[in-house]
Amino acid sequence: MPIAAFLGVALIGLFATSWLLNRDALRQAVEAQIRAVTGLDLVVKGATDISVFPASYVSFHDVGLRGGADADPALAVDVLTANLRLLPLLLQRFEIADVMMLRPHIHVTRDAEGLSNWTPFIQTIARTMKPGADNQVSFSEIRIQDGVLDYEDTGHQFTDTLDDIDLSLAWPSISRSFAATGQFNWRGERVDGSISASDFIAALSGDRSGLKARLTSAPLKLAFDGTVANRTSMMMEGTLTIDTPSLRNALRWTGQPPPGSGGFGRFALKARANIVGPSIALTNVNVELDGNVAEGVMTYANNGRQSLQATLAADALDFTPYISTFRLLASGAHDWNRQLFDLNALSSTDLDMRLSAAKVTVGASKLGRTAIGANLRGGALALSVGEAQIYGGIARGSFGVARSDAVADVKAQFQFTDVDLQACASELFGVTKLSGRGNLGVSLVASGSSPFGLAQSLDGTATLTGHDGAISGFNVEQLLKRLERRPLSGGGNFRSGSTPYDNLTIAVKFAEGIATAEDVRVEGPAARLTLTGTASVPAREYDLKGVASLASAPNTPPGFELPFVVQGPWDDPLIFPDPESLIRRSPASAPLLDAVKDRKTRDAVRSVLERFTGGGAKPAPDAAETAPAAAGNAKAN
Repeated sequence: MPIAAFLGVALIGLFATSWLLNRDALRQAVEAQIRAVTGLDLVVKGATDISVFPASYVSFHDVGLRGGADADPALAVDVLTANLRLLPLLLQRFEIADVMMLRPHIHVTRDAEGLSNWTPFIQTIARTMKPGADNQVSFSEIRIQDGVLDYEDTGHQFTDTLDDIDLSLAWPSISRSFAATGQFNWRGERVDGSISASDFIAALSGDRSGLKARLTSAPLKLAFDGTVANRTSMMMEGTLTIDTPSLRNALRWTGQPPPGSGGFGRFALKARANIVGPSIALTNVNVELDGNVAEGVMTYANNGRQSLQATLAADALDFTPYISTFRLLASGAHDWNRQLFDLNALSSTDLDMRLSAAKVTVGASKLGRTAIGANLRGGALALSVGEAQIYGGIARGSFGVARSDAVADVKAQFQFTDVDLQACASELFGVTKLSGRGNLGVSLVASGSSPFGLAQSLDGTATLTGHDGAISGFNVEQLLKRLERRPLSGGGNFRSGSTPYDNLTIAVKFAEGIATAEDVRVEGPAARLTLTGTASVPAREYDLKGVASLASAPNTPPGFELPFVVQGPWDDPLIFPDPESLIRRSPASAPLLDAVKDRKTRDAVRSVLERFTGGGAKPAPDAAETAPAAAGNAKAN
């Protein structure tokens, strides 16, 4: 009964208070507290609802908060509700318990000097949060429902928007901590976020404070655990974790152009981060990209232009995903690819990276211990290979690509030492008929908007020296010995077997896509070859002439020699001996070839033909016509 009596008296007191309460004083008190806490002027354009019981609150409709009389509203709210503490209200003291904003529109601007239109709010709340402050904060929570935030950076000409914001901001009056949790939409994706500061007063004042932040969305997950300070510029230090199923999609979502068109899928990073302004230094980095795992240090800066520096080491690296979409040859054809290059990735960022790995895979090529440097600056990419174990030997060199509008200027200089020529020639040039070991040096420049354009403008030199190998597809020794005995017997099936060599020398000069053989020699134990002529890089065809000879002992006459011709595509060229030289070596046909050059003999032959044909035979052709015909027959044989 006493408890019931007390509750009845309290209930009667509440009703009495609601009737006797000075609503204008309550409204003014609430406006004054909001102004004291935020440092912003409260402008109410709509109606005001006041309730004491059963719920105690003051609701302002169509509200604006601004930094001064002439300033644009930093915050516009459809309905701002201040919930009141009940017991102080019975004692005619007006204290706000929490604030709820329905459909607020938050406008944040940042000038070139880094100052924001919300700076007065931050300074005021830092002052009112301090113990012993005159206008100390009475409420400790602000809830935002269905809000919109517009951000504008006039210094960098950047704007962005967050909408459908549901957020709760809490700074308990008995604690120094601060926490914000909620959700919002950004660029079509729903983001869950939370942030907490261990010392809210220190954080607002720019002093060091503990900070934990987490953002979770479908494209990207990000977490930070460390400290923050903001005396002269933002400084953060702690553990940074980033995880995304597709780095390409995450970059596209954040407004960054993804590089190239291949790779950049699964990405994860964990590192010790030191953030100063727009620069991020990462140490103890453990990064994973497309299955490649590496450790090292990284630095990222965005001072008007993005730049990335990194030194990383890995056990194994696979670059195949990044070159899978780049093809020198057209798919399913033996012709150069004519698809235009996409060079936009060369202009999006600056890069300075050094990589080392015990194993490297590039398409079908397998490399051992490798050290690579990559530098991208101003649209020019420079790759340097300090040392790479490849094809059983060592490779060193550099490769550069500079962008000029839609044209790529390419420069390559490489030196391969003691490599397996079969693997090297097959993967680099598509030549599969060479084996042995040797050294290869190339110095090439080209300019074009496609692989075919590069082939048309190719200039430079290439040298190859080999030893203890073979050229497959024909056996020069067997062919020469057979033709030496019977010159007109035909070569038979000479496109089989192989020609071993002791020494191989090739020196080629490129000019506008045409390769000229300056010194091509093959010296074997039983035969020797020399070649002259050209090869078209754009057409991928040979037009060469050579001389094959049987090796002879010292101080003896030269062995049998046979001129030959190499023509046709690189993949399957035609190799055939010179027919006229075979005719001249034949005891039976050589006199006939000499006879047709004599006019008297030619007239006698014509007379005999007329007798057999009854005078209807056509005039015999000149020797100039007869010789090619005989040569053609010999070639056919």
